[in-house]
Amino acid sequence: MDQKYIYTSLTRISDLSETGFRTRKLPRMKWETGDYVVCKIIDAGSNTLNLELPNGRMRGVIGGEFIVGALGERFATLEATGTWREVENDLRMHVLTGAGLMGKLTSKSAFIPNMIEVQYQGHVQRQGKKLNMQDFVEPITEIPFNTPVVLFVGTSMSAGKTTSARIVTHLFKLAGYSVVGAKLTGAGRFKDILALKDVGADAVMDFVDVGLPSSICREEKYRTALGQLLSKIELQKSDIAVIEIGASPLEPYNGDIAIDMLREHIKCTVLAASDPYAVYGLMKAFEVVPDIVTGIASNTLAGIQMVHRLCGVQALNLIDWNTTEELKQILATKTGLWL
Repeated sequence: MDQKYIYTSLTRISDLSETGFRTRKLPRMKWETGDYVVCKIIDAGSNTLNLELPNGRMRGVIGGEFIVGALGERFATLEATGTWREVENDLRMHVLTGAGLMGKLTSKSAFIPNMIEVQYQGHVQRQGKKLNMQDFVEPITEIPFNTPVVLFVGTSMSAGKTTSARIVTHLFKLAGYSVVGAKLTGAGRFKDILALKDVGADAVMDFVDVGLPSSICREEKYRTALGQLLSKIELQKSDIAVIEIGASPLEPYNGDIAIDMLREHIKCTVLAASDPYAVYGLMKAFEVVPDIVTGIASNTLAGIQMVHRLCGVQALNLIDWNTTEELKQILATKTGLWL
């Protein structure tokens, strides 16, 4: 691997570190979402900030180092928003996620540290052509999607979706079933699907595998990418698919489209909620009745009772091992797979 650059996890679908490339500055009118770019760190931000490498490990940074990442957009309710479209004439931008999502910071929560600021050095090129994430995706013939799904949805980011999905994946694997794990929307991070791999998922994949740095894009483009991703999932021929919709379906990550395309295959829906009122709002917005509510809203008996009173649905704190038998019964009843 070329040690001149830090290759972030958005480059994991490419061969950039092995084959090499040239760098050339391009006018902003030629920039596009998913373009691979090289940037120089001019402010490392907080000393707690790390970059995610293609293998999922985290790496600290210092000023003056060079990063290879991809242009994209983020619109996180609890942390930060930003887009490459807002980059100004000074060509400075920020690392919007540890995966190497590059764009101009447009807003930030006061509760997170300053983000890594970088200076654009140029686009990654070969044979005079800029390279985009899409250039490293091999299109496949789409096939009908028929794998039964346990769907994880959240009322916001950091509500407990991935933790809950990890627990459910582990239960299916303990019972001897083949499991494919996937994340269909959000801003690119490898750690979420690696968490499912770590507990035994036979295969994991996400929207990065079909060339998207985040799922914020035109509806037509997302539908095409999702069709490819669902076909990749179906090719695994797994007994069950554990699928996460990143962030919230109400955010501009195309989560509503993902839910609609999956709807007839969803056997069980787990909603990770930040509070009981958010459960009510999401149920009304998407006409979805979750089989289980978990996450922060289920941390206490008060939250559990309020979810039931407001929404008429069951809440379980899945990280409490005392709920495991009840969880297994619900999953078995909904999926038809004995646990």
